[in-house]
Amino acid sequence: MTPAVKALEKAGTAFTLASYDHDPRTPAYGEEAARALGLSPDEVFKTLLARLDDGRLVVAIVPVSGQLDLKALARAAGARKATLAEAEAAERATGYLVGGISPLGQKKRLPTYLDASAEDFTAIHVSGGRRGLEIRLAPQDLARLTGARLVALART
Repeated sequence: MTPAVKALEKAGTAFTLASYDHDPRTPAYGEEAARALGLSPDEVFKTLLARLDDGRLVVAIVPVSGQLDLKALARAAGARKATLAEAEAAERATGYLVGGISPLGQKKRLPTYLDASAEDFTAIHVSGGRRGLEIRLAPQDLARLTGARLVALART
């Protein structure tokens, strides 16, 4: 299993797994997951890494139905500016491949920010640590396990 699943099992957190056949030609992994699993794109969250103006990496978890507001992320992190991290930097910091980056079980524990819309659901879906694998869990459990701060990060 992936480090994300192992982290959940070690913590004794309730979760379920859902898998689907990933199409390697797809450009939007989160939207593919929502479609393949018959879920609303509002309840499927993507994990993005951003680099702050001081060079630090942070994790942002937002619904696939929206886009990450980089200005809101920078404000939440106490920075002036944030940009999406380079794929290589994201993979090196998390230990996961782009398109399968889970907010759980990452190689380095980074400051994490979860979009406040997650609180609208009893459960949300995040990457299970590989393309084609999703984890369903309570947003409160995700926030607790990642140390995430809940803030408004997504724009539609």
